[in-house]
Amino acid sequence: MGGTDVTDGWDWRRPAANDSAPTRPPVAGGAPTGGAYGGPTNGAGGAYGGPTGSYPTAGATSPWWSDALADPWRDPAAPTAVVLPAVPVPGTEPEPVADPDAPRRPVLRQVLLIAVVAALLAGTLGGALGYTFAVRGGAGGTVLGAQPQDPPVAAQRKPDSLAGVAARVLPSVVTVRVGGAAGTSEGSGFIASADGHVITNDHVVAGGNGRTTVIFNDGSSAPATLVGQDPESDIAVIKVARTGLRPVEFGDSDALAVGDPVLAIGSPLSLANTVTAGIVSALDRTMRAGEPGGPVRYYAAIQTDAAVNHGNSGGPLVDGAGRVIGVNSTIKSLVSDGQEAGNIGLAFAIPINQAKRITQDIIGTGKARRTVIGAEVPGPGAAPGTGGVRLVTVEPSGPAAGAGLKAGDVILRLAGRPLSEPTDLIALVRKFAPGSVVTVEYRRGSSLDSASVTLAADAK
Repeated sequence: MGGTDVTDGWDWRRPAANDSAPTRPPVAGGAPTGGAYGGPTNGAGGAYGGPTGSYPTAGATSPWWSDALADPWRDPAAPTAVVLPAVPVPGTEPEPVADPDAPRRPVLRQVLLIAVVAALLAGTLGGALGYTFAVRGGAGGTVLGAQPQDPPVAAQRKPDSLAGVAARVLPSVVTVRVGGAAGTSEGSGFIASADGHVITNDHVVAGGNGRTTVIFNDGSSAPATLVGQDPESDIAVIKVARTGLRPVEFGDSDALAVGDPVLAIGSPLSLANTVTAGIVSALDRTMRAGEPGGPVRYYAAIQTDAAVNHGNSGGPLVDGAGRVIGVNSTIKSLVSDGQEAGNIGLAFAIPINQAKRITQDIIGTGKARRTVIGAEVPGPGAAPGTGGVRLVTVEPSGPAAGAGLKAGDVILRLAGRPLSEPTDLIALVRKFAPGSVVTVEYRRGSSLDSASVTLAADAK
């Protein structure tokens, strides 16, 4: 080892002859004497030839010499000082230090977090399995229905859609119940003014004993009084004492075209708030209607294929913008007289321009003016002609005479509309307001001519 002996943690060398004392490793509290270091006692000098009291006392410990015997690099021939650890004294042990890399036991928060996550996963799995079993039927795993998609444009109910129009008009439509000797009859109507005027058909209120009730869209009801009626035009006006009413919006029946979409709203067969859809099937369809023994009604009607049945009478016919363009009045049916008729796609409404004018007359004066041309035509039983309507008589001071027409003249067209029966002339004349100027094409003998006629109101 080159004269140097290596010991555990300390470079020890043999003492020279002139050294006053052997060189010793630093000790803490000393070390055992003599043989306690693994060598002979050597008399009074101890194992290292020095005085006995110069070495550490027995029982002391030194970390430098705790494992000297196990040192693989120790010179076997060198003296060795070995310190054996003593039994630790209670209360002097060093404070234990936790190893940060050692695995630690989970705390309560971690345990709760694990439990919550496990519960969520179990719930999600259970819900997914439940949904799967709910939508699947049988062992084949058939899935009912397609995957959800955005609703189509037609199902979004825009304000100008049929559903949007119906929702806007329905609050203004009412059911009219009239008490009579034979019981209670029922029809429809619609609110014409914010102060409570309601338009309906004359045949709805005719024969009543004065007990009239109006039932609104929300199910509430109120008594109504009769303002006035016009049997020949089949228009009546009643009034309710209620505020906050929403009147309908009126359209222009003269601006309609065949094929325009329409809705009929009312209470057919006591089914309140019923909406049916159709189109304008024809315009100026001249009608002659009335019950046996009752007044005869003439009007140039709007024909529609919207379903109309008993109870729709007096309800509104509205256009695609929700404006009232007619008053539903009558239907055609294949049943015999006296039998219950039903819808076959032939319904007729009074044009709103005519109905509105009559309503204003009734509210203002209590009765309606009737538009006339100042001439008489053959009755219903007359033999049909070869086209046009022959004038039987002409009033000397009437509108026809003022335009130069004479008895015997055959009216071929009125305001551009062809005539074939007496009903056509009467119904078309009553469509216009008194004072209107219409063009009349007529035949006198073999010559054709035309004239402008200023219609007038009948002095009734």
